Amino acid sequence: MRPALVWCVPDLALVTATVTLFYCLFLFQGYRKLFRDSDAGWHIRTGEAILTTGTLPHTDTYSFSKPGQPWFAWEWGADVIVGAIHRASGLQGVALFYGTLIAAGVWLWFRLHWLVGGDFLVACGMAPLLLSTCEIHWLARPHVIAWLLLLGSLCYLERSMSRPLGWTSYLMAAVYMVLWANLHASFFLGAALATIYALGLWWSGTADWFPMLKLAAVAAIAPIANPYGWQLYAHVYRYLTDGALIGRIAEFQSYDFHAAGSGQIIATVMLGIAGGALALTKKRYVHFLLAMAISVMALRSARALPIAALILLPLANGAIAATIDLPWRDYANRLRALDAQFLGLALAPVILFAALLLLRIVPTGFPPDDFPVAAYEHIPESARLFASDKFGGYLIYRSAGTRKVFFDGRSDFYGIEFLNQYGRIVQVRPGWQALWKPYGFTHALLPAEMALTAVLEQQGWRRVYQDKVAVLLER
Repeated sequence: MRPALVWCVPDLALVTATVTLFYCLFLFQGYRKLFRDSDAGWHIRTGEAILTTGTLPHTDTYSFSKPGQPWFAWEWGADVIVGAIHRASGLQGVALFYGTLIAAGVWLWFRLHWLVGGDFLVACGMAPLLLSTCEIHWLARPHVIAWLLLLGSLCYLERSMSRPLGWTSYLMAAVYMVLWANLHASFFLGAALATIYALGLWWSGTADWFPMLKLAAVAAIAPIANPYGWQLYAHVYRYLTDGALIGRIAEFQSYDFHAAGSGQIIATVMLGIAGGALALTKKRYVHFLLAMAISVMALRSARALPIAALILLPLANGAIAATIDLPWRDYANRLRALDAQFLGLALAPVILFAALLLLRIVPTGFPPDDFPVAAYEHIPESARLFASDKFGGYLIYRSAGTRKVFFDGRSDFYGIEFLNQYGRIVQVRPGWQALWKPYGFTHALLPAEMALTAVLEQQGWRRVYQDKVAVLLER
């Protein structure tokens, strides 16, 4: 086949990735929903600050509640990327960037299906499960970059099982892991995955397990090449093992499987577990271990559900194709053989340009139904403002980091004691006033219908502004 056709005719992976891009940005309303977590605000402003100063932050510059306290900007690389994009094209560019990463993840997801011997039609059938599960964490935050890095590492490890590992393999792995460590704090998953592959190969009795174990060691050591050195390892460990703190963060809690629309997510988890069982019957020990480990993560934390969809669905497809004599196998194989002749990547710039043009005509930005977009104009410059962590990230973004906040979404920075004090205040529990007074608040920006609003008004605070989203009170 002529090269022009290969590069200009899209395969299934590119078609689905394109559909995902436009679905995410427009039908899903990603032009706003990607920013429904206000952490996107301080990530953008941190990246811009690094670009401006040429140095990384080591202490807090955003709050008046913990000014100058040590802070790890552990996703500084991702922040710099979105900061640069925001400078060039605003929130439209940031939305396009994260939408493109989500679409690229779908493209790589299909590649993983083919690497593990998955069936063409089964992969098509699993695609809606992937999108339904991942969209619960479609956000303009660096974890989306980690999804792509995770899939890339899986594809690399799958290929590594069928070829010898030389010094170039270890070097590539080291560079990859350094990049990962400076983009997102999930870098430890790279070493964990390689260790699981080594254990699975050892279980199968092959001699390839030891080179894979050396690869795991490289993946564990290489991330030390970050601005914080070993302190980053210690900080991530302390954060993830702080049960009290993790217990207060919603996305680390188990998913509510009784919620509306959870059927497809349940199906994803069940397929992942069933695929692991089938993999064990075919002595695919690596895939069995992966399925068990990731299924446990997904049941314990909603944040791991997208990882289950990204990794376990392709592995389940491979196990199904290897175990069950599917009645459509010959037809699916012919479709896959035809699909394998094309890539279509020459179309990618056209697709991205079209998406950017459409973003120019939709109201891209933080959702005004969730954030104090209108109320912000009524906050005095000199206000010492009490506001929730949800509003905090937006305030940092809106003020370009100049308005100091009481609280924002950096839970690892504020710590469990601060979160407990904040909870006591907003729930107006006994002792809240003793925690409130030392901060000398002059204004309070509260979500509509919060109990604290009525209590403050009883104490003489007056309403300066009110809408359906927020109430601004003045002492």
